[in-house]
Amino acid sequence: MDSSNFYQEQQGTGPGTCVQPTASEIKQGFAQGPTTTPSLFHPLKIRSTTLKNRIAMSPMCMYSSHDGFATDFHLVHTGQYALRGIGLIIMEAAAVAPEGRITPNCLGIWKDEHIEKLEQITRFAHTNHTSIGIQLAHAGRKASTNAPWLIKVHGANAREEHGGWPNDVIGPSQVPFSDRSWMPNEMSIAQITDIQREFANAAARARRANFDVLELHGAHGYLIHSFLSPISNHRSDAYGGSFDNRIRFLVETVRAVRTQWPMDRPLFVRLSMTDWVEPSQEIPTGGWTEEESIALARVLAQEHVDLIDCSTSGSSPHQKIPLAPGYQVPFAHAVKRNDPGMLSAAVGLIADAKQANSIIESGHADLVFVGRALLREPNFALDAASQLDAFAQYPHQYERGRSKTKHSFV
Repeated sequence: MDSSNFYQEQQGTGPGTCVQPTASEIKQGFAQGPTTTPSLFHPLKIRSTTLKNRIAMSPMCMYSSHDGFATDFHLVHTGQYALRGIGLIIMEAAAVAPEGRITPNCLGIWKDEHIEKLEQITRFAHTNHTSIGIQLAHAGRKASTNAPWLIKVHGANAREEHGGWPNDVIGPSQVPFSDRSWMPNEMSIAQITDIQREFANAAARARRANFDVLELHGAHGYLIHSFLSPISNHRSDAYGGSFDNRIRFLVETVRAVRTQWPMDRPLFVRLSMTDWVEPSQEIPTGGWTEEESIALARVLAQEHVDLIDCSTSGSSPHQKIPLAPGYQVPFAHAVKRNDPGMLSAAVGLIADAKQANSIIESGHADLVFVGRALLREPNFALDAASQLDAFAQYPHQYERGRSKTKHSFV
C-alpha cells in the first residue's frame, strides 16, 4: 500500500471483488455463512488487464466540459463508480478533434493539455483497484448539437453564436441525419487520413493518461458508423459501396490506433449491430445489418481488437427498435457464436443483478455494460453481489454502511 495515499487506497483486490466473509462478519450479520461467487463476479482477463468482475460502466455523455477538458465533475462522477465496485469504467466519448464533438460541452482528447485531468481520474480509479478505459469518438454528421438541457433554450442544433460549428460538420457523404440536421460536408481522402491520424494521436494521449482499455465508438450514427451504413455512405470511391469499402475507414482507423495503443492493452469497438431499418421507398438500401456486423467482427479480430460492445441503431430517424429488457443481448450472443476469437459485451436495458448474471452465466456475453441504471443506482455492483447471495469487498471507508442479513449488537 502506498503510504502517501494510505487513507484512499483500498486493500485486497478492491471493491466489487467477491470474497469469503470472516467469522466475525457472519456473527455481526453481514452474511449468513460462506458464499459462492456468481458468474457476474468472475474476473475476466483481457491481455494484461484483469477485470475484477463482469460489470462495466457504459460510456455516457455528461456534456460538462469546456474546450474538451475534463473537470472536477468528471473526477467526482467517475470516481464514485471506482469506489463502488464496478469492474470496468469506460469514460464518455472523448472527441479526437474539436469538430468531432457532439456538443460544445463534450469531452475531448485532441490536445496534450487534456491529459493532466484525465490522468488524475485514472489515478483515482487505480487507487481503488478499478480498471478504467475511455471511448474515442468523432460525431461526424451528428456534430454541433446542443446538450439536452439546452435544447429548450437554443434548439437542437448548436449555431456559431452558441459555440457550434455548422460549417465544419463532416461525413462520408452529403447526407444529413434528418431534415432538421446540419448538412455535412463530404470528406476528402485527405480529411479521412487526417481524422485517422487524430484517432491515433488520441490513443497515444490515452496511453499517457494511463487508461487500461480503449474503445472506439463505431455506433449510434457517428462518424465511424456513418461510413459503415449505406444509409449515410453514398460514396463511389474506395470508402463506399461494397461491404469491404464501407468497413475500410474503421479497419484503417483500428490499424492507426494500434500503432499508438500498446499490444498488451485491450482494444474494444462499440458497434451498432443493426440500424433497425428495412429497405423501403424512403431508404431503398435498408441499413447496416447484423450479418454485416458479424462479418466485420471477424475482420476486427484479425486487427487485434479484443471485444465488440454490441449496441444498435442511430443511423436514421426511420429506425424501428423493438425495445424490451435486454433487447440487444442476442447480438452479443451472435458474436460469441459466430466469431469464437472475439469477446462480446451486452448493453441496453440491463437493469438488475439477476438479469445481468444470467447473461454471463448463459454464455451470451463476456461482459455486461450498464448505463442508466448506474445513474439511478451508483451502488449497483455492490448491491448486485448481495442480491446474488454473494459477499463483495466494500470500500473500507463505506464498510459500516453494508446491509445486514440480520441485526446484532454483539
